[in-house]
Amino acid sequence: MNTQIELGEETNTSQLSTLNLWQQIREDWIAHGRDWTKPGFRAVAIHRFGVWRMSLEPKLMRAPFSILYGMLYRKVRNTYGIELPYTVQLGRRVIIEHQSAIVIHGYCAIGDDSIIRQGVTLGNRYVDRPFDAPKLGKNVNVGAGAKIFGNVTIGDGANIGANAVVLSDVPPNATAVGIPARIINSSRSDVL
Repeated sequence: MNTQIELGEETNTSQLSTLNLWQQIREDWIAHGRDWTKPGFRAVAIHRFGVWRMSLEPKLMRAPFSILYGMLYRKVRNTYGIELPYTVQLGRRVIIEHQSAIVIHGYCAIGDDSIIRQGVTLGNRYVDRPFDAPKLGKNVNVGAGAKIFGNVTIGDGANIGANAVVLSDVPPNATAVGIPARIINSSRSDVL
């Protein structure tokens, strides 16, 4: 795994812990163009709420918030087609652009300022490895319909083209396109 990504994830976690729930939601609202009606903003806000409610102690106090989270999560999933479980490590100012057919594995990590578009799947590749999930760095731009499968790392500033199928790591600041995806803007053009 890329050391830069690992350090970035630690930074994301520590930065998010300094912001309270409302500060995180406000930051996400600004990132989504100050429009609370956008389905992507609603999905991210409910994700933040789900993470926050897990910090409540004792567990008995958490119970009503867990019920509310479950209802809100299902509402976003069933109405907008965005599956974003609270277990996803979500960085700051992540934008979910548009809606519909967005599936994000519960063990994914998505870095700060990344953009996810409609029809994107970030999931596991093999049935016998259910916990393998993609790790996206900071400023990753994922095009519409892209699929990223397995325990792969997408470097900071990478671009994943529309409808690309990524099965291997993508280096920082690279662009991956095609099925299977290959790098198009570096000195090599290997199939991923």
